[in-house]
Amino acid sequence: MEGKGSSKLHAVTGEHLDAAALYRAHAGFVARFLLRLGAHGQDVPDLLQEVFLVAHRRGGFTMGRAKPTTWLAEISFRVFSDRRKKTRRKLEDSDTETVTVAASHASSPSERAEKRQALARVQSALDTLSPEKRTVFILYELEGESCDSIAAGLGIPVGTVYSRLHSARRDFARAHDRLAEDTSSAGGVPPGAVAGARA
Repeated sequence: MEGKGSSKLHAVTGEHLDAAALYRAHAGFVARFLLRLGAHGQDVPDLLQEVFLVAHRRGGFTMGRAKPTTWLAEISFRVFSDRRKKTRRKLEDSDTETVTVAASHASSPSERAEKRQALARVQSALDTLSPEKRTVFILYELEGESCDSIAAGLGIPVGTVYSRLHSARRDFARAHDRLAEDTSSAGGVPPGAVAGARA
């Protein structure tokens, strides 16, 4: 029993993580990240498998300046972008219900509806960002990654991370404010609003 626990700890905190260890530790993060990028809920299992197959082909992750999450985010971004180019599907109905299962503390149906609308506005605002800006914004603002870690994981200069983040914050705020105004004047979620980002 003690040996098994020790082995598991070593697999997670050791210098090198193979694809299996990465999956056990970070599959939830990758699924959530893919959804925030705009993946359809029904596509996430296939995309998730592809991400970890790429991680396996790359020989796993070796600890360094990047974190496992930002390294996996770079792979996820490429896998998602390749799939989107192939399918040319509109990204209008991401379904975070498959991953976001946090219980609602709302005491009434109207409060639950308001929370759903707020989450929809967040995802819709995210969907207005370019994939590059969206990736940096999600990792920094929603996942709490540092700019240095994002730069190392994505293989870009830290100055580029700061630039994309600044631009993404501005664009996100504008889009979110516009969606909030549209929702308020229409009395509901605007057409095409996407249910879903985790706040």
